[in-house]
Amino acid sequence: MGAAARAARAGAKVCDKEEKVVGVQKASGSCPYCGGRVVATDVEAKWVLCFLPLCLKNKRRFACTACARRLITYPAIVQD
Repeated sequence: MGAAARAARAGAKVCDKEEKVVGVQKASGSCPYCGGRVVATDVEAKWVLCFLPLCLKNKRRFACTACARRLITYPAIVQD
């Protein structure tokens, strides 16, 4: 591997986002598109800049097991 290739590879990792699946569990409800089961996936996302961690977030993502669509939850609408 030449010096130019090593420099290009090193420059590609200056800012990176790492995601790790922490857990998977069943969620209530069904998919609005196909009616399949829904699973909740807990994901830990970490932003790294030059090997220094900047931000650590825990997210919960919902997906259908039948059609593999990612489902989005919306907050409840509060009426006055």
